[in-house]
Amino acid sequence: MTEKDTPKSTSADSNPGSNRGAANQLWGGRFASGPSSIMERINVSIGFDKRLAAQDIAGSKAHATMLANQGIIQASDAEKIVEGLDRIAQEIAAGSFTFKTELEDIHMNVEARLAELIGEPAGRLHTARSRNDQVATDFRLWVRDALDRLEAGLTDLQSAMIDLAERHTDTVMPGFTHLQTAQPVTFGHHLLAYVEMLGRDRGRMRDARARLNECPLGSAALAGTSFPIDRHAVAQALGFDRPTANSLDAVSDRDFALEYLGAAAICAVHLSRLAEEIVVWCSDAFRFIRLTDAFTTGSSIMPQKKNPDAAELVRAKSGRVIGSLNGLLIVMKGLPLAYSKDMQEDKEPVFETDDTLGLCIAAMAGMVRDLTPDAARMRAATEAGFITATDLADWLVRVLGLPFRQAHHVTGRIVKLAEDRNAKLAELSLADLQSVEPRINQAVFDVLTVDASVASRTSFGGTAPETVRAAVSSARERFL
Repeated sequence: MTEKDTPKSTSADSNPGSNRGAANQLWGGRFASGPSSIMERINVSIGFDKRLAAQDIAGSKAHATMLANQGIIQASDAEKIVEGLDRIAQEIAAGSFTFKTELEDIHMNVEARLAELIGEPAGRLHTARSRNDQVATDFRLWVRDALDRLEAGLTDLQSAMIDLAERHTDTVMPGFTHLQTAQPVTFGHHLLAYVEMLGRDRGRMRDARARLNECPLGSAALAGTSFPIDRHAVAQALGFDRPTANSLDAVSDRDFALEYLGAAAICAVHLSRLAEEIVVWCSDAFRFIRLTDAFTTGSSIMPQKKNPDAAELVRAKSGRVIGSLNGLLIVMKGLPLAYSKDMQEDKEPVFETDDTLGLCIAAMAGMVRDLTPDAARMRAATEAGFITATDLADWLVRVLGLPFRQAHHVTGRIVKLAEDRNAKLAELSLADLQSVEPRINQAVFDVLTVDASVASRTSFGGTAPETVRAAVSSARERFL
C-alpha cells in the first residue's frame, strides 16, 4: 500500500484494472509510463492484505454514508455505493471475487470492482480520504477483531485449566526451583499459576484494544481534508470510541499493531513455558502426565516412542511471534512522519501472529483437556530431595523461637545428617534430631509429612487444598 496523496479521478474512465498500464491511472497524471515487473512484485500487497476485505468494505460503507449525510455526494450515489459494496462482500464470501495483482492492494481491488458494478458513482467514494487513512482504519478494525478472537481462545484455555485444577486440588506434586525439588504443592495450585498468567495476557489484550479504538478515517493522506466531513459519525458507525485527534499521528503510527504483537509475544512465552512443562512431565524421568494419541506422535525408527510433539511445536512457535514483534519494531524505528511505504510491512507479521498464536492456544486447550495426571507418580516424586525441610525450619521458628537464619542453619545440618544416613527427614529418630538441636520434641514429626506441609500453606495464594479450592472459585468468577 503506497502513499496516496494525489487526488484520484472521479470519472468513469478511471476504472482501474482494465490493463497493466491502468496502474498509472491510480496515481493520476504524474506518471507517464508503467512500472517494471520487479516494481510490481515488490509493490503489490494484495496477496496478504486481502484479509482486510471485510474491514475495508465496512469502512467504505460508513464513509459513503457520511459523505451523503454531509451533502458532499448525492444520497442516490451513496446508496449505489453501499449496494455495490454489499455485492462485493457477497462475492468475496462466495469465493467468486477475482483479486488482481496489478491493482496492488485490497482497496483498489474493491474500488475497481465497484466501478464495474455501478459505474460513475464509484469514483465519488474516495472523496475526502486517502489510502493512508483508509488502510490505517482497516488495520485497526482487523487488529480489534483479532484481539477479540485471541481473548476468546484464552478464555477457553483458562476454562479447561480451571476445570482440571478443580479436579486436582488435593493431588500432591513436587514444586521446583531451578528444576530442583523445592517444596510440595498441589497440581491444582500449579495449574492455577498459568490461569493467572493467561488472565494478565487477556488484560493486556483488552488494554491494547481500548487504546487502538480510535478511528483514523478522515485524516486523509496526512493533513486532514477541506471537505465538511463528520469524523465522529464515521467513528461511531464503525464501533470506535472516537476519531483520532491528530491526522499525522493517525496515518503514520502503528503502535496499536506493536502493542498487539507485544501482548501476543508475552502470551506466547507463557504458552511456551506451559508447553515445556508438559514435555518434561511426559518424559520417562518424570511421567507425571499422559497424553493420548490425539496430541502425540511416534518415531519412524523407535516403536516404543510416544512424543509430545504438539507441546514441542507450541514451544517452538513462540519464536515466530517474538520475531514478528522484533521485525515490526525495526521497520518502524526510523520512519519520519507521516506515511512511508515501509509500513506496508506491518501486516504480514500481524497476520502470521494471529494464525500462529490462535493455533497454539487451541492446541494447548486441547492438550489440557486431553492429559491425565498420574497422581501416584507425582506423590512418589515428593519423597525425593528432603522436600519438607522448609517446614522443619518454620517449626523451629514457630515452636522453639529460633531466628529464621539460625533455624535455616540447624535444618541444613539435619538435612546433611539425613543425607548421610540415606534417610528421609521423617525417618530420622527423635534422638537423631536432638543431636543437632536438643530442644526438638516429638511434635516436629507432625510437620515433616508431605500432606502436612501442603495443608499448612493456608496463606492467601498458597497451595493448601482448601486455599486452592477457594482460588478455583475465585478464578471462575474473575475470568469466565
